[in-house]
Amino acid sequence: MTDRHTHTPHLSTPGKHSRREFLRRSALLAGAGVAAPWALDLAGLSSASGAHADDEYRAIVCLFMYGGNDHYDTIIPDDTTSYATYAAARTGIARPKSSLLSLSPLDGFANGRSVAFAPEWAGLKQLFDRRDLAVVANVGTLLAPTTKTAYQTTSNRPPQLFSHNDQQSVWQSSAPEGATTGWGGRLADLLLDDNGGESVFTCISVAGNAVMMTGRDAVQYQVDRRGVTKLQARNFRSDSVLAGLDEVLRMNPAGPFPSAYADVTDRALSSSERLDTAVDGVGDFATAFPDGRLSEQLQMVARLIAAGRGQLGVKRQVFFVSMGGFDNHNSLATKHPGLLAGVDAAFTAFHAATEELGAADQVTTFTASDFGRTLVGNGDGSDHGWGSHHIVMGGAVRGRRLYGTLPIVGDDGPHDVGRGRMLPTISVEQYSSTLARWMGATGSELQTVVPNIGRFATNDLGLFDPETTPEETISRAASTSGLAPATRIRR
Repeated sequence: MTDRHTHTPHLSTPGKHSRREFLRRSALLAGAGVAAPWALDLAGLSSASGAHADDEYRAIVCLFMYGGNDHYDTIIPDDTTSYATYAAARTGIARPKSSLLSLSPLDGFANGRSVAFAPEWAGLKQLFDRRDLAVVANVGTLLAPTTKTAYQTTSNRPPQLFSHNDQQSVWQSSAPEGATTGWGGRLADLLLDDNGGESVFTCISVAGNAVMMTGRDAVQYQVDRRGVTKLQARNFRSDSVLAGLDEVLRMNPAGPFPSAYADVTDRALSSSERLDTAVDGVGDFATAFPDGRLSEQLQMVARLIAAGRGQLGVKRQVFFVSMGGFDNHNSLATKHPGLLAGVDAAFTAFHAATEELGAADQVTTFTASDFGRTLVGNGDGSDHGWGSHHIVMGGAVRGRRLYGTLPIVGDDGPHDVGRGRMLPTISVEQYSSTLARWMGATGSELQTVVPNIGRFATNDLGLFDPETTPEETISRAASTSGLAPATRIRR
């Protein structure tokens, strides 16, 4: 992709900044349930959309698996030595080797280690084999490239390393709990001026409030998985009551804050009507989406993509969906397979829908989670870990590949910090910046989107650019962590 001009972030005047902060806080209060139930849906007050008008449409879709997905029960050690260690450490919860779906990357695995998908991921395995899906190995929160020795120094550890709330925040914002912006929202901020005046419908969450989706100028727009929430007569059982409320909300009282709030409320009401009309105009998919909350979320995203590319004329969109239930300290063997089956069914249907729309090359879907889990079981489940494996799906992805380096599987081995907690070799910042680059952020812009990216040897994992090999990028990062470089990957 050709680099765009270097963009200087917009600096608001103090008055405008205070006004904007007031409006943003109002949206956050709506998310906390302080306002009417439809208010947060209308809180996409100044979200950004991006890139030059002649650019093709592009969207990224984040699935956040809340609770800490057990990667050892998802993308499982498959070579003889690693599997034996895995099975011994997970008495009672290890997957039978005969049930695993072995992966065959185009250029094989490095260092004699290999992985397989859990049996519930048969659909995703087919997408991997079709080159529409890739595995990114051992991603995690890092302050900087580190080693096991350096980990022993507390100052080298990410803040509140095994805390759910903090690690969710670091994944989404590069900062612990309390962060007010996330990398998806900051990406939207950068692209705000390049959208020809369209400033709504870029950061859309179908899963409630998420810090990832909020920028300094971009506020996430939230919709329900079943449709666009808007003021309707049936909510009040009276057309006259609805008309009266609509009039009150659109009033323009004196004073900078009341006036600003009224202006934005009027714009938000109009936006919800516009989005609802655009989504309603999307025909039914031939693709059958299965039952389930995640599937419903992704079906809604597919409809929003169709509306965005079509009637709304949006060039860039960031979507957020989520799934809970992954904090399985117990009953892992009972609970986790169903969760994985839900991901498999929803992802494969969503990818088929993007193909149906002719947008498969323009949409990239990826997974994220609080952290990985311990290799060593606790009898019936696993405990909080650190690094974990993830997947990236889409027609633009250089698929059927594994990016990064698989660590040696072990309890307190050379590549873990105890109980098989993997020491990450790819940072969340590198993962995020690779996606941001595909969306159009370049050069110094990445520092705005992902503030800590300058601490790492590369900002591009090679997931999309056919001229950039993982050997050229990841091997530099791996060398700083003492791990062997990844195998050379060719298109």
